[in-house]
Amino acid sequence: MKFLSTIIVLIALFFSCDSPAQKNKAAKQEVFKVTKTDAEWKAQLSPAAYNVLRHEGTERAFSSELNDNHKVGTYVCAGCGTPVFESKHKFDSGTGWPSFDREIKGNVAFSTDRKLGYTRTEEHCAVCGGHLGHVFNDGPETTGKRHCINGLALNFIPENEESK
Repeated sequence: MKFLSTIIVLIALFFSCDSPAQKNKAAKQEVFKVTKTDAEWKAQLSPAAYNVLRHEGTERAFSSELNDNHKVGTYVCAGCGTPVFESKHKFDSGTGWPSFDREIKGNVAFSTDRKLGYTRTEEHCAVCGGHLGHVFNDGPETTGKRHCINGLALNFIPENEESK
């Protein structure tokens, strides 16, 4: 009888409605302030930006012109225009992607990513849910954080154009 009850408990755990996969699926269905259909995102974004922002893709290292951008201004989400990073917090990480030591608080949201077999912290736009990149704990002394961001997920607005 004890063996049978153990089997039943194991089966119940295996088919639990609260599995990690279902939790991740529920998290992906989060409602954002800016929502669009898949067709609307495809019409708005280039195929490469669509892959990064809507399907959590990664652009090739050193392929973004924003990686070497040293102008003063604000980096905004390419999906919805929400300010996500400031140029004064950008640094050269040597990784080939635009890197920042901090985000604009409240405009970037974080989740757990285990797609590569280890845990990383994914970051996405808190307004439209667009995938931006990942944050790591190997940044400069200022914060210790390195926000490694896909340039395709960003648009840059120079400081002199921000006030217009």
